[in-house]
Amino acid sequence: MVKKLGEFKYLTFDVVGTLIDFEGGLKASLAEIGRSAGVEVDGEEALALYRQARYSADAGLFPDDLVRVYLAIASRLGLPALRTHGEKLRDDARHWKAFADSAASLAILGKRYKLIAMTNARRWAFSHFAQELGNPFYAGFTADDTGTEKPDPAFFHKVFAFVESEGGSKDDILHVAQSQYHDIGVSRRLGLTNCWIERRHAQKGYGGTIEPSEFTQPDYHFTSMAALSDAVQGAVPA
Repeated sequence: MVKKLGEFKYLTFDVVGTLIDFEGGLKASLAEIGRSAGVEVDGEEALALYRQARYSADAGLFPDDLVRVYLAIASRLGLPALRTHGEKLRDDARHWKAFADSAASLAILGKRYKLIAMTNARRWAFSHFAQELGNPFYAGFTADDTGTEKPDPAFFHKVFAFVESEGGSKDDILHVAQSQYHDIGVSRRLGLTNCWIERRHAQKGYGGTIEPSEFTQPDYHFTSMAALSDAVQGAVPA
């Protein structure tokens, strides 16, 4: 039996891709670089190339790794392979926007649950994302804090230990994320109840996120954060 929405104490969140529109941010930055070079950049092609480059053996921590990624994909997009452009792509992460429903939904959910961020981004970037979202988090875990990235189970175990230090357990957690690869599959294997926010439901493919080896059927499935917050409001008495 899947636990009811009102039975959880914590909601853990993937941030980049679930709450923050990193695909839109990447495409906007690459389009700007393209305009300066007189090149029209195809956004979906750019995301596919990004995905291939980002998940290589020599990848670094995100979003610092965007400098390396840019230099790896620039020529294939017809863009100048200049480090300054890669640094722009990295630094523009400070200005990535939240999805239109993210901040309002988190404000609603924060009245009922303790919200915990779980992001593969570094702490410097997360600080900007959290501010963009209205600083809704009770706690936040980054790649700097855990020393690893999802889908490594060690990342999740760091969060489990935090919840246990407050007298809770992983059974008190609903994990909310858009990435089948980074979050939904591993959360299932670790025994978490999960909620898939299918941000690309109206688009083909996996965009900038690596494709999972197999699809995991989530416990809860919504196509927006607004739909999740609506469901909580309908399921949990005020």
